[in-house]
Amino acid sequence: MTLAARFDRLHLCSRAQPAPPWEVRKDKLMRLRHLLLRHKQDIAAAISADFGNRSQHETQFLEVFTSLQAIDHALAHGRQWMQPQTRPTALWYKPARNCLLPQPLGVVGIVTPWNYPLLLTVGPLACALAAGNLAMIKLSENTPGFGELFDRLIRQSFSEDEIAVVNGGADVAQEFCALAFDHLIFTGSTAIGREVMRIASTRLTPVTLELGGKSPAIVAPNADFKRAVMRIMSGKLLNAGQTCIAPDYVLLPQGREQAFIDAAREAVTRMYPALNDERLATDDYTCIINQRHFERLQALCADAQQLGAVVTPLTTHTPHASTRLMPPVVLTQVAPAARIMQEEIFGPLLPLIGYGDLDEAIAFVNARPRPLALYLFAKDQSAIDQVLLQTITGGVTVNDTLLHIAQETLPFGGVGASGFGAYHGEEGFRRFSHMKPVFTQSRINAMRLFSPPYGKAFALLMKFLIR
Repeated sequence: MTLAARFDRLHLCSRAQPAPPWEVRKDKLMRLRHLLLRHKQDIAAAISADFGNRSQHETQFLEVFTSLQAIDHALAHGRQWMQPQTRPTALWYKPARNCLLPQPLGVVGIVTPWNYPLLLTVGPLACALAAGNLAMIKLSENTPGFGELFDRLIRQSFSEDEIAVVNGGADVAQEFCALAFDHLIFTGSTAIGREVMRIASTRLTPVTLELGGKSPAIVAPNADFKRAVMRIMSGKLLNAGQTCIAPDYVLLPQGREQAFIDAAREAVTRMYPALNDERLATDDYTCIINQRHFERLQALCADAQQLGAVVTPLTTHTPHASTRLMPPVVLTQVAPAARIMQEEIFGPLLPLIGYGDLDEAIAFVNARPRPLALYLFAKDQSAIDQVLLQTITGGVTVNDTLLHIAQETLPFGGVGASGFGAYHGEEGFRRFSHMKPVFTQSRINAMRLFSPPYGKAFALLMKFLIR
């Protein structure tokens, strides 16, 4: 069956049942939940094979657990989200009633990246199903093992009238994005996001873009320094830095660079001891997804060195091209023109940038495109308030990294170049719903006063109202 035919089938089904009851939505969410629980080991193994090595512990925590958390939150609150929401009625139209009626959009298209192929599929899918939609999913060609497995598992648990999974390369992705979805959500790079938006615009398809960018970590002068370094390195090295909200660079007080390097080396040794012994297996540390990205990271490092940067390895391991294992390094004295300060890194390379005072750090962030995430480490509430109020970013975690994405009660999304539109929890339900405004007139109402023929009474009424 062609891509267009698969979409047409879903489209017809969505129009045939435009208002599925909660029991139907709940059943789909439960089937998705059971699928994950039954096959969590198979999923982790498939993702690890696609990466060359990807910590299965990380997959269980970062993808399986967080996916189940999204489903469980939708199951707990979805029935309530479906209820009409009462809105106030303006004085002159009372006793009429206003409400917003949530309705499914129809068919939601989900374009998933390779770095978290399960979470970034199931997260939006759970929201779409809770909102009563059907879904069509395009998985990344960079995770073919997971793609084949997930397609098979979805076919076992869902009919083609409910969810369709699509695998394939860039040509398939372009055809997918050109379909007449009722909403399209894309997670990936800014460059590809622009192309997705361009293609979708031919159908006037509304899009949600979850992109990336350079997410800073700011270490305030009074921060708990060693704890800040530990949490920055933890957030940076999960999935070997291949995370859209990973700390991309660190702003810290001038003169603390060496202290950061010493604490970072200690943190890495504690988290990944095998990276300091070539003889040990490094199952807890993830490989770079493919050779192209491995070479891209090496090129970023080489370019920075050519422009005067000092590159400091944090382990005794060296990069292995055959396994695509790339140990973490810190870069200091990085030129602003270096590619590593212009492009999202998406790997275990971490530039350190010194600042004189917090105003300078804030100005550094604000002089660049708005990031997807910002991390602030500070004890002083006034410093926290200053950074929160004077920077605009997709989301913030204070005194830790990454964890705002795991909160189903908080929307997740970017701003400006890091994307637009947000989902998770109730915001995700609303993202994939049409909140239809409904005005219900009362039998007793004052509208006769506003009807022709217009005369002196109407003129007096307008004089009273327009003042």
